[in-house]
Amino acid sequence: MPNQSRPKVKKSRALGIALTPKAVKYFEARPYPPGEHGRGRKQTSDYKVRLLEKQRLRAQYDVSERQLVRAYERASKVQGKTGEALIVELERRLDALVLRSGIARTIYQARQMVVHGHIEVNGGKVDKPSFRVRPDDVVTVRERSREKPLFQVAREGGFAPEGETPRYLQVNLKALAFRLDRDPNRKEIPVICDEQLVVEYYAR
Repeated sequence: MPNQSRPKVKKSRALGIALTPKAVKYFEARPYPPGEHGRGRKQTSDYKVRLLEKQRLRAQYDVSERQLVRAYERASKVQGKTGEALIVELERRLDALVLRSGIARTIYQARQMVVHGHIEVNGGKVDKPSFRVRPDDVVTVRERSREKPLFQVAREGGFAPEGETPRYLQVNLKALAFRLDRDPNRKEIPVICDEQLVVEYYAR
């Protein structure tokens, strides 16, 4: 289970990315690492740069180190660029796609929805956030969960992401449902990451 003990705002500032909508305004006001020496001059090394990029990727998908390593191992077996394959591998996680669809507001909320059994894939309950969605899979909120206030907000577009919905998803928020039309392309995935640095971190 990923470590959730660190406040999201501090974590966002430490990693240099806003991990939740609430963190955005705090991050804009204090765009430097937390702590007494946050604005001090930092010494960097190639290792630190790669480590930070790996931690940023982990945080955006809320995955453990072990889960990220497994995703990297699968991506390294795919033809083409390992870094791009890694991002696609993570993006196909059920919790990530619940977030992208606008059913959840944050990756943490999406994870909770899945774990608590509110989500179905092709008509069957799935409670593992790491479940890998395949093209043509249909994901829906379970019938018994749809009247909960949280999903009523989602149905009205309250959690919809800014800008366009990713083109690899066909979303019907009114029905609290979406379909993965095809595998995502890296350039379509709204994740802030230099994935080549992550590959270099694990290949060292």
